Amino acid sequence: MIQPRIDSYYNPLSTFPEGLEVSDYCIDLLHIFGQRYATYVDCLVPSARPVKVCQNCFTSYGNLEDIYKNISLDQRGPGNESCRDSLLRSDRLMLVYMLYSNVEDIWRTSDCNNCVARGSLTNDTLNFMAALNQSLSCFEKFQQLGNHSELCTECKGKYRSLNELYGRMDTSHTLCIDIEDAMNMTRQLWSKNFNCIFPREETVPVIAVSSFMLFLPIIFYLSSFLHSEQKKRKLIHPKRAKSNANLMNIQDKFS
Repeated sequence: MIQPRIDSYYNPLSTFPEGLEVSDYCIDLLHIFGQRYATYVDCLVPSARPVKVCQNCFTSYGNLEDIYKNISLDQRGPGNESCRDSLLRSDRLMLVYMLYSNVEDIWRTSDCNNCVARGSLTNDTLNFMAALNQSLSCFEKFQQLGNHSELCTECKGKYRSLNELYGRMDTSHTLCIDIEDAMNMTRQLWSKNFNCIFPREETVPVIAVSSFMLFLPIIFYLSSFLHSEQKKRKLIHPKRAKSNANLMNIQDKFS
């Protein structure tokens, strides 16, 4: 059997002409990008549930962002060399760009920039985590005693403070997915697991207005009825007075 001859240009180990190859400097940047990308993904997966992608992975994301900026912003290396075109634009797939765009989209969709500033967690985020830990510690303490009614009473103050802090952060647009998920899980514990009732203060005015609007037609019809009855009495009274006067005149004539 005759084996086909494989020319050197079909050999996958063959090299391209020197002008078409990626430089050692750009290969080093690509290697660093791969390492930091893997580190970030390794952080994301275990932080998926409960969601802690911002507070656990902001350092690895920042490192990945730095190396991508070195590649994409046309920063020059040794010999005034740029790696932007060779690593990001040299083929139709643009794999490095696609990989970074995917993780950047995760970061942006999670609103992590609301919880992270200048390479660290914001004060609002740290304060929320501290208040959350206080509530969860209180839950755990009374849950071990098996007394949910006492849990609702003793932990109400801490839970109220946590809700108020969350409301202020929502108003100021400083929430990220970590805080939203933590608050949802805490509310589920409070209401469904422990069967605690905690009427939110902002619902009180709504209930008052709704109750007033519900009884408004009744008040209107009742006042209309009373007003009409009063008018009837005013109309009937003069007639009775006139008939009594006529009767007195007739009696005087016959007397």
